[in-house]
Amino acid sequence: MKKSYQVKVEGFEGPLDLLLHLINRYEIDIYNIPVSQITDQYMHYIHTMQELELDLASEYLVMAATLLAIKSQMLLPNQNMDEDMDDGEFEEDPREDLMRRLIEYRKYKQAAEELKGKELDANRIYTRPPMNVEDWEDVKTEVRPGEASIYDMIQAMGKLMNRAKTEKPQEAKVRRDEIPIQMRMEEILGKIDVQTGGTPFNQLFEKRTRSHIVVTFMALLELMKSNDIVCVQQQHFDELIVFKMEDAPWR
Repeated sequence: MKKSYQVKVEGFEGPLDLLLHLINRYEIDIYNIPVSQITDQYMHYIHTMQELELDLASEYLVMAATLLAIKSQMLLPNQNMDEDMDDGEFEEDPREDLMRRLIEYRKYKQAAEELKGKELDANRIYTRPPMNVEDWEDVKTEVRPGEASIYDMIQAMGKLMNRAKTEKPQEAKVRRDEIPIQMRMEEILGKIDVQTGGTPFNQLFEKRTRSHIVVTFMALLELMKSNDIVCVQQQHFDELIVFKMEDAPWR
């Protein structure tokens, strides 16, 4: 029986969030979206998420169908263009609705980030209630700017899995290699602990079997969720570096 590593990742805020990430990452003009390019990139993320057996919400698949429909519509010649021009009317750009939704989503996302920033500023101004020294170790660090997003990690995973498919298997005999996620989490912490200056993301995937890749990714997500580690990317397309939270560059 095949072991499942399905998990619902709380870092996903929906397909519009993923599209906005792609627009920012590839510096795309939100008012003139190249549908073919962004559809290909979006589908790459969806396929990678499915390969990692993430619990993918149906809204992601609905958006995929919408993008493919818009892409097909953009490729078809507009036979009514001459008639529309004679009548002084122009057919609406098939990207128009998507563009409006993205602009509105970006507006609310920016407002939410501003409110979050004000909340953090307020926490710095007003003192917190007294705490016992014994409780200090239980306090979790807040998410800091400069961390790699879940989408950056999925992008790196897609490249890693593509390389794994092209590499020659080390063993001719297929062997089950299932590792408990908790055990893999301990192994990752042990490896990060002995390396100064952070650990390159790819170095945590010593074995390129699919089961090992998926379990390692799940273990990394669990460690990030518990604020034990942080994944950093200095600039877009740079290699991801994994730090223990107390060794993060901004501390």
